[in-house]
Amino acid sequence: YAQLLQHGLEALTGARPGEVVAMSSLTVNLHLMLASFYRPRGRRTKILIESGAFPSDRHAVASQIAWHGLDPRAELIELAGSRGDGSDLIEPAAIEALLGRRGEEIAVVLWPGVQYLTGQSFDIAAIARAAHRAGSIAGFDLAHSIGNVPLALHSAEADFAIWCSYKYLNAGPGAIAGCFIHERHGADRDIPRLAGWWGHDPATRFDMRPEFRAAPGAAGWQVSNPPILSAAPLVPSLRLFESAGIDRLRAKSEALTQFLEALLEPLPLEIVTPRDPAARGSQLSLRLGPRARRAGRVPHGGVPHGEAPLGRAIIDRLAAEGIVCDSREPDIVRVAPAPLYNGFVDVFRFAERLAAALQSAR
Repeated sequence: YAQLLQHGLEALTGARPGEVVAMSSLTVNLHLMLASFYRPRGRRTKILIESGAFPSDRHAVASQIAWHGLDPRAELIELAGSRGDGSDLIEPAAIEALLGRRGEEIAVVLWPGVQYLTGQSFDIAAIARAAHRAGSIAGFDLAHSIGNVPLALHSAEADFAIWCSYKYLNAGPGAIAGCFIHERHGADRDIPRLAGWWGHDPATRFDMRPEFRAAPGAAGWQVSNPPILSAAPLVPSLRLFESAGIDRLRAKSEALTQFLEALLEPLPLEIVTPRDPAARGSQLSLRLGPRARRAGRVPHGGVPHGEAPLGRAIIDRLAAEGIVCDSREPDIVRVAPAPLYNGFVDVFRFAERLAAALQSAR
């Protein structure tokens, strides 16, 4: 199964043969990568992430810092946008500027390809270059990127990347995740790692010798056998992506979000996601609070006692009509028209139902 998945994952990530592997879950893979690539020494002890990072990433990073006997409050740098609340956009120049100022302190940069809350898409190659200029490792969380936007991890010089397959890859919750390790590291068997028998060189794996000899490439970071039942859904999903083509899917997703943006313009909401289709994934994040507050629905700073958050109320109403979205409290709704199976009629229907839901909530 690991071999069945390899070619499709290479195509979606822009990896060379041997640089990707399907294994474990996203957060487990992140821990495995940090065990190898976060080696705090001297002044270089810090990890840089974005403010408002996906909570599981932050938990993993903070616990890795603590595992080394350091204080996450001192060693974790969280870069925020202009609002400073983790729900706004981060200018790429701000990332480079921070690395220019504090690069000698930063051991690892862990950055999203597409930020889960805002839908902002980042230039992986530019971030990797900035990290390397500062002497830092460049790692990426691609949970909201793979199958969503074209990737070129090898040419971008990313050191490592991790992802899950239950979002845009359509394999379902709990499906097997994946990992990219650049060939310059995959060929280095001296890199420290948390080893398991499935990461052993397959030529001698079944000799059952006590010494560990890592398999070449990303496969050498595997720990246990690939779980067959959680890998099975990913096999046909990757075949669908190969048939459709990620570039064609990306062109359709940009058209879908542009159409959705035009339909939403008259509504009392704020689009958090970048307005440039090339600077976002197949997602629009909608803040319902600001205009709703002006209308007297939600007071500044929170939700009235005893009331459900506005985002959740809207989501529940849409779900009753067969439309599945996502909310982040108190007032953000994430809408993701997946181009593999969503069309323009779906987008039109969503906008029509959202307008009705907002009208009834006033």
